[in-house]
Parts: sequence; C-alpha cells; structure tokens
Amino acid sequence: MDAHTSAPDAELVQLLTPEGVRVEDPTYSPLVAHLTADDLRGFYRDMVVVRAFDNEATSLQRQGELALWVQCLGQEAAQIGSGRALAPQDYTFPAYREHGVALTRGLDLREIIHLFRGFKHGGWDPVAHNFHLYTLVIGSHTLHATGYAMGVQRDGLVGTGDPGRDMAVIVYFGDGATSQGDVNEALVFAAVNNAPLVFFCQNNQWAISEPTTRQSRVPLVRRGGGFGVPSVRVDGNDVLAVHAVTLEALERARTGGGPTFIEALTYRMGAHTTSDDPTRYRSHAEEDYWRQRDPIDRLRTLLVTEGLADDDFFAAVDAEAEALAEATRAFTRNLPEPPTTAMFDHVYSAPHALVAEERAWFEAYEQSFATEGDAR
Repeated sequence: MDAHTSAPDAELVQLLTPEGVRVEDPTYSPLVAHLTADDLRGFYRDMVVVRAFDNEATSLQRQGELALWVQCLGQEAAQIGSGRALAPQDYTFPAYREHGVALTRGLDLREIIHLFRGFKHGGWDPVAHNFHLYTLVIGSHTLHATGYAMGVQRDGLVGTGDPGRDMAVIVYFGDGATSQGDVNEALVFAAVNNAPLVFFCQNNQWAISEPTTRQSRVPLVRRGGGFGVPSVRVDGNDVLAVHAVTLEALERARTGGGPTFIEALTYRMGAHTTSDDPTRYRSHAEEDYWRQRDPIDRLRTLLVTEGLADDDFFAAVDAEAEALAEATRAFTRNLPEPPTTAMFDHVYSAPHALVAEERAWFEAYEQSFATEGDAR
C-alpha cells in the first residue's frame, strides 16, 4: 500500500488546500485570522530559505564535505508553521532534521554543519535559543522533554496568567519514533503529570524504509488518545493549519491544560539520510502524489492569488536563499580540523579526574609520535 493511502479515516485539519485555496474551519481559522501579509510572506521566506540550506548541505555531503546529512525536504510547513507559534520563553527539543524549527528560533543554520561534519556535538548554545541540541537516538529525547516540562511546571512557570512568563515545551519526532518505548513512556509521564508539553509528530510516511502502515493499524493521532492526551491530526504541508493547531496546543500547555499530541501529516521528499536510497522501497507514483502537495508551492499560490506578493518579492527571497547556500558552502569548506583532544571536552559538565587522566595519556601518546620523528 502506498503511504498516501494509509489510515484515511482520521479527521484532518486543513486551512489551505494543495491548490492554494483557503478552507474555513470554525475552530482553527480564527486562530490565524491575526496573521498579516507580512506574516504570510515571512512563512514563505522561511520555507524557501531553509530548503535552500537543506539542498546545499545535501550537495556538500555528496561532495565529501559532510559525514552525513538528514534532509527536511518537503517538511518545511510542519516546521516553520509550528516553530513560528512558539513564544520566546518556550523550550524546544528537536530530533535531527528540524532545521526549519532551528531557523525560527534564531539559530544560524550553519551551526548545524558542525554536527554533521563531526566537528562538534552541536555547535550552538541551547540556552541562548531555547533550542536543545539535536538528538540522534530515536525517541529518547521525548523523555528529556517530558522531564523538562515537569520541571517547568514545578518551578511555577505554568498557569500564572502572565503571558510573558508562562511557558511550554515542544518535542519533535517522527512516525518511526512512535514505535519506540521511550515515546510511549513519555506520553505516560506527561499525561499523568499534566505536563506543559506538546508532542509534535512529523508523520513523513516512512521510518527509513518502513511505511506507517507497518507501524500502526490506526492513524498515529489515536496514540495520544490512548494515554488520555488531547490529540489533533493536521495537514503538515499546510503552514496555516500547522500554525493554528500548534498555537492552540501551546496555549493549553502554558495555561495548565496539560499535554497535546499533534500528528502533522507530511512527506519526506528526500532520503531518510544521505546514506539511504528511497528508490528501493517507494514508488514514483507516491512521490508524484506528494510533489503536487508541496508546502512551498501552495503558499506561493495563495500569495499570488490574494495579491500579497509580487515578482520582486519572490526574486528577493530567491536571492537571499542563494546567498545562504553560498555562505554555507564557504563556511563548511573553511572549517578547520578540530584538535583530536576535543573528544575529551564536555564529557561531563564539571571537571572529572578520570577524563583528565585519559586526556593526559592521549596527549603524551600523540607527542610520542612527534618525538620519534625528531629522533629520526
């Protein structure tokens, strides 16, 4: 069964059709009524820019400049729509392909390159951006996010009525992660503790080579209900709908209403990672189906139809995207080789005697080669 035909019996929130036509929804349309033309143009700009960065990083990996790359191609609306719903004080736990969310949190996207070049474990300050480091272990970070949200709750930062103080936590993961025990445990803890947490599942139809139909016999959105967590399924390629449902979920969390499970139905247009070949397990017909639902194309159609953007705007966005791609290329190629002793940095948050001993041994070991060379 093709992924786009799986689990069709779940209600889907949609405010913008694949053809770029607005859809009125009595619950969610009012939540985006405040969006201005500048906001909509901003959504478009963000999606185009992050796609250019994503494509450039993919090319750099193919050229041997990166060890690996994880694309977010096709998932831009899910990430930008939800990321732009976050308040400055909200905290984000990404998985490993949330480049669009990183952009919305003010991160210089080039910092992500450090991780995939093997230069650093991340490269950015999580506290400065309220954006945690990427987590490569599938699903484990949902427990981290739950614990953090419980801490926020116990610190009295939920339900105070002060919109500048109340905060929520959001955690991103894919459809494959829902089969992991950690995710299910996180749902248990979040539900029974009424944690201010939004579970944001980007269902991109494929857990590497396994379709969603091999992971669940029902829509993934029903997982939340099984734990007593309010749940909603949204068109993940519709940036307006994603923004609306995330705004609602975050507000519920900040005001003491507890967790929400969002299933954003989207599609991974590229490979799982650059070590993957999706042509081995999915059809051209399926890819064509989702290509017609491209999140950037549908918002561009809306902007043109409603007279909110002209050719000059689109040209300026394309130029900005190309400039970022060029800057990313130069940044990556100019990164120096990290010192071999960097592996001993940040093992623990405080100095550790054993790590210091191992560092000293390794430095002496490396120096021995230089000494032998001098002797010769």
